[in-house]
Amino acid sequence: MQIDRGAYPEARTPWDDPAWRVEALGWLDAALGRIGVRESGPRRVRVRPWSVIVRVDAASPVWFKAGAPGAAFEAGLGEALARWAPGHVLTPYAVDAARGWSLMPSGGELLRSVPPGPREWTEALTQYASLQRSLVGRVEELLRLGVPDARVAALPGIFDAAVASCVRGAEAARLREFRPRLVGWCEELRAIGVPDSLDHADLHDGQILVAEPGRYTFFDWGDANVGHPFFSLLVTLDRAAELHGPEVAARLEDAYLEAWTTDGHTLPDLRRAADLARRLSQLTRAGSWARLFPDAAHLGVPERAAALLRLLP
Repeated sequence: MQIDRGAYPEARTPWDDPAWRVEALGWLDAALGRIGVRESGPRRVRVRPWSVIVRVDAASPVWFKAGAPGAAFEAGLGEALARWAPGHVLTPYAVDAARGWSLMPSGGELLRSVPPGPREWTEALTQYASLQRSLVGRVEELLRLGVPDARVAALPGIFDAAVASCVRGAEAARLREFRPRLVGWCEELRAIGVPDSLDHADLHDGQILVAEPGRYTFFDWGDANVGHPFFSLLVTLDRAAELHGPEVAARLEDAYLEAWTTDGHTLPDLRRAADLARRLSQLTRAGSWARLFPDAAHLGVPERAAALLRLLP
């Protein structure tokens, strides 16, 4: 097997435990047998502080994924999303929700390989908004699956816990002084009245698949939260602006927001909500870096602190 540890060669994960490898690969072998996959090359393993992924080469490649404990909900979430919104997500071949393991099919090319222009971004974002809107009534079910609670009312508490755990000295003092303003942003965002849904929290062109021309599927939900749907815009629009400039990103934001005007919200109100949500979603970015394997958790502390400091005006 080929092992890729990327920029984290020192990160300790379950892959380093022989007993875990035997158990996980045994589960993978059994699942492959049930679906009749015939392997055509060596397995490739991608080890990161937040997940272990095994690519199985076959006529159509498949992927085994084991998430860190803080992201173990992803397996059960993927199974549920395949029932609730099958046109928008991949349908797993096998899931062990208790252990956070899943076996996933190929789903087409990555959007980044197209590469995406404004039209592709617009199509993908409007379809993502459709997915989020379809999940508005499933918030309690999402929470029962273990998806982290980052609803707006919870954000001040999330902020307090994150500051206490990873920021010290003068920077911590600056963040504590900033807290009342953060609370004000939360109150303003809640008052606009956009309902909570599922936030992917890391939606970019490497997390979107082109299922067929004009149709996209969304995957890799290990950073997801239950929260304000517009939290998803931070990563997406930053990536679009990087590729095409801020003017395109603003048009893409309006295309995404248009789907939410059917609830009676005006576009100016939704733009204000999007601005607030992008700022506050630094908290969900900090939360993502907290979801690492326990023996690698120290690796995420600088990233968490940096995300918190980006909250400051």
